[in-house]
Amino acid sequence: MKNEIKDYAKDVGVDDIGFASVESYISPNTPPIKEIYPKASTIIVLAFQQLDNCESENIQIASAGSKILSDFADLCTYKISRFLKQKFKATVISIPNMTPVNRNTETGLIFADVSLRHAAVAAGLGCFGRHNLVIHPVMGTKVVFTAIITNLNIKSDSPIEEELCIDCDICVNQCPVNALDEEKKTDVMKCMFKCRPYGFVGNMQFWMKFAKSSPEEQEMMIQDNKFRKLYDELTLGSQYVCFNCIKNCPAGQ
Repeated sequence: MKNEIKDYAKDVGVDDIGFASVESYISPNTPPIKEIYPKASTIIVLAFQQLDNCESENIQIASAGSKILSDFADLCTYKISRFLKQKFKATVISIPNMTPVNRNTETGLIFADVSLRHAAVAAGLGCFGRHNLVIHPVMGTKVVFTAIITNLNIKSDSPIEEELCIDCDICVNQCPVNALDEEKKTDVMKCMFKCRPYGFVGNMQFWMKFAKSSPEEQEMMIQDNKFRKLYDELTLGSQYVCFNCIKNCPAGQ
């Protein structure tokens, strides 16, 4: 069964695949998988190689590459989920690349219901680097993940024991907002304000200012380029403007 799943995943476009028991998934800021789905037995993690859009100086081109990959990864995840249901009569829950994401009302911090990074490490698809991203042994940091939670009992893959991070500190030095200064911790709010300035917080700040502005000021705000970028974020999807920790990491390449 495991080999059949691997073969199908490769056929639909997955670059790598790993399997982990729900018990081996340990994430400090997210609930145990059993709380999300009591019937869960295995997490299947899918890895997809990023293209080189993130290296473009054209931010729109760089951001578009991220969205295209996310859409493709989610489509592959759905196809494999259907395969599991039809072939093995499994129950499945798919975890897409970008969502679901929540905000802690007390701390204001953003967190995912399922940490795909921790799931990938548990499934033997890489290890954490100094930038707190997962380094895949072949694809390096230019990799994104999705997951499938299923009741199928599949033998787990062994975690990677080799240390793939070379401790060059390039990610730390290249971070424009010093979000990686504290080892083994990312200042998520600093990172999000920089890499997604037109996301939820940026959007909220714009409209709060808009509500307090005069009609003349409101007209100027609507005509400003920032409004178009906020609109693109809402209609086209996440707009990223910083990829430094991904594109500059030499590990695993």
